[in-house]
Amino acid sequence: MIAFIEHSFLDEQNDAAQWQAALQEIQGTVAYDSIFTGLAGKDFGGMNRSKPLAVVRPASSLDVRTVIKAAQTTSYLTVAARGNGHSINGQAMADKGLVIDMRAIGDHPSINVVVSSVNDDNSPLYFADVSGGALWEDVLNRCVLDYGLAPRSWTDYLALTVGGTLSNAGVSGQAFRYGPQTSNVTELEVVTGRGETVICSESVNPDLFFSVLGGLGQFGVITRARISLQKAPIKVKWIRLVYAEFDDFTRDSEFLVSQPQEDSFDYVEGFVFVNSDDPVNGWPSVTLDSDQWFNPDFLPPGSGSVLYCLELGFHIHQNQHLSQVNSKVESLIERLSFVRGLRFQVDVSYMEFLLRVKKAEQQATASGIWEAPHPWLNLFVSKRDIADFDRTVFKKLLNGGIGGPMLVYPLLRSRWDTRTSVVIPEGDIFYLVALLRFTSPNQRVQDLVAQNMKIVRHCKNKRYDFTLYLAHYQTQEEWKQHFGNQWQRFVERKAMFDPMAILAPGQKIFSRNQKIGQLL
Repeated sequence: MIAFIEHSFLDEQNDAAQWQAALQEIQGTVAYDSIFTGLAGKDFGGMNRSKPLAVVRPASSLDVRTVIKAAQTTSYLTVAARGNGHSINGQAMADKGLVIDMRAIGDHPSINVVVSSVNDDNSPLYFADVSGGALWEDVLNRCVLDYGLAPRSWTDYLALTVGGTLSNAGVSGQAFRYGPQTSNVTELEVVTGRGETVICSESVNPDLFFSVLGGLGQFGVITRARISLQKAPIKVKWIRLVYAEFDDFTRDSEFLVSQPQEDSFDYVEGFVFVNSDDPVNGWPSVTLDSDQWFNPDFLPPGSGSVLYCLELGFHIHQNQHLSQVNSKVESLIERLSFVRGLRFQVDVSYMEFLLRVKKAEQQATASGIWEAPHPWLNLFVSKRDIADFDRTVFKKLLNGGIGGPMLVYPLLRSRWDTRTSVVIPEGDIFYLVALLRFTSPNQRVQDLVAQNMKIVRHCKNKRYDFTLYLAHYQTQEEWKQHFGNQWQRFVERKAMFDPMAILAPGQKIFSRNQKIGQLL
């Protein structure tokens, strides 16, 4: 036994010398210092810690390839691509592995706008070639300010990397019309788990293209993406409407997301809030301007413990007559069954609207809660089950609020490409439910995590048609249940593009020494 341990130790030392020598070939930098590895060993969730052996700041996709090739020389090294560290449960960590800091590429991103072809009506099609490590807010600034163009689909929070959101889905209030961000990319440059740099699209290497989109980093590292663009508006009418009844709220929101573009808003989201004057969870969280006041006297008698807010955005483009815009908005709102007297509205620039969460981040940072743990829970729940979810979760379990937003809004399955690796419910309409908790000093994070798990168990026990978004599980069996009938395809893709299970160990789907072929 002693001889075996000594032999294994010597093998590991030899392996370390080999992969460290390989990393000396990169153009970027490699950090072994505990300061850098410590930063790479935590994330926004604040609930997990790990200790990578090194952090690589690549200068190009060639460096990313070199890192993966170096890991292949061992039987134990794993590699995690880390964007802006906004994961919640350690998904971008690599304990005793190598972390690639993709923001290093994003520090000097290739954000180039190109005209590739024309539509059927001979109008130009615009795209942005973007580094996988670029932040979406960088893309916004470059495209809008320099070209008057913008991506069609966003996330609410834009301090996320392009490669990071495309590895999950990327969802916001525009997704009902254009689909998630994974439905708005036409080409990728990917470094696979085999250490191969591949250009892929729907027509070129499509197996890799659809595997990587929503693939949780399991098949390759996205080093460049070609994003579809459209003409950017100059302003947005930002509107919030209050509802006392969930049925009215869902009926109106489903109506709006199901209408043709010319007969609806450009952005549709919603959230649940507490029927009280609580400054974080209650009425004050609804108003859009400091001059606005939520008057509870407008609420119908017998309103429940929670209320609902439908959040809308209407784009105003250059040369549009404001009177026509106002007339269109009013004709849409007249058809909705919200509580009259509880309508809040401001006109803001397009940039201000898309960066609205950044302002909330700055306020949370100033108060200290941005750095506190974030036991968030994100789900997709089918239309069939969302009313029961409201009755049992929003109205009972969470009727006192969660110290942060409780988002709920509909999405259309038809806007999602099921060839990607994303798992969504079966229904034609399903809802995003996002419980974005911010913890206070008197709260135990373990209790909030336990409450999240209670909600998930409730969904399972009630046999809801639901899936976790930004999912995290501890066992492969749980992942198998998550993917359901897509599990076989997922394993086949893993065997094809990362057979040694080097990539994204923090997701805990496959282990480094696992023989992927035996799962087929």
